[in-house]
Amino acid sequence: MVGEVVTVTQELESRFDVVVVGGGAAGLSGALMLARARRSVLVVDGGRPRNAPAAAVHGLLARDGVPPAELLERGREEVARYGGQLTRGEVRAVDADGDRFVVGLADGRAVRARRLLVATGAVDDLPDVAGLRDRWGRDVLHCPYCHGWEVRDRALGVLARGPMSVHQALLFRQWSDDVTLFAHTAPAPTAEQAEQLAARGIAVVTGEVTAVEVVDGRLTGVRLADGTVVAREAVVVATRMLVRAPFLEGLGLRAVEHPSGLGEHVPAEPGGRTEVPGVWVAGNVTDLAAQVGAAAAAGATAAAQLNADLVEEDVRLAVEAYRGAVVR
Repeated sequence: MVGEVVTVTQELESRFDVVVVGGGAAGLSGALMLARARRSVLVVDGGRPRNAPAAAVHGLLARDGVPPAELLERGREEVARYGGQLTRGEVRAVDADGDRFVVGLADGRAVRARRLLVATGAVDDLPDVAGLRDRWGRDVLHCPYCHGWEVRDRALGVLARGPMSVHQALLFRQWSDDVTLFAHTAPAPTAEQAEQLAARGIAVVTGEVTAVEVVDGRLTGVRLADGTVVAREAVVVATRMLVRAPFLEGLGLRAVEHPSGLGEHVPAEPGGRTEVPGVWVAGNVTDLAAQVGAAAAAGATAAAQLNADLVEEDVRLAVEAYRGAVVR
């Protein structure tokens, strides 16, 4: 594919204005903005996008229904069109060198960068229920705005995992009037929540869920520990999102628990600036709720702020050089 041609770059320049770690929507959007700003930029992509199991991206204006791989291929082509470099690889370490960074890849290559934009996304940690991960992104889902339309009017099961599961069941009730909440190992709904569920016609099934049933390649039910099978056509589950950027720890930047309780994130200012000078973040690595469109917008926003930061540095260096020339 054309995308593979522009992505695999073996020979790299030694220095870049910006190294973007992560080649998903946030990273590519940021790289595109930076390349168009005439910055030298390198995207290092591990090739494991979070939404790879999904058949299509939804809710993205003018691109609704596009396969995730196609969207990323187009993004890579656009970044390359403006002179951005892209390489397949894993960042294993980032070391500070004064006000610059040395980015080390797993294959031994290393490059220097004035700034970093980290957009490595997150990994979805699923409950230990047999068959659940095999159906992930097809008929095991998490986001009503991403997949609700595709499972509208079907028999849906919501696998409780924490305090947000009742909210999740009430949300999916917008897309189907046949929703069942499986209490699983989560705390029982409060009296207020039980009333809300009953008012919306959402059944609650107690007992631990041990497996999802699949027949002829389709999810057909949910199996409980006592052997009971409740017929369902799709299962909704809240994942725990885990940051995949261990290399940031070398800079003293660590993922922390998100206030929502849904996983980890790297804290940042609204524009993506972190507490470590020169490091920005965008997408699910910092915003657990960001869908593809929001992640792309965050990448562009971070890139604009990052470029402005570089402009300030360029001006400062130019003024220092100018003053030195005048003195001589």
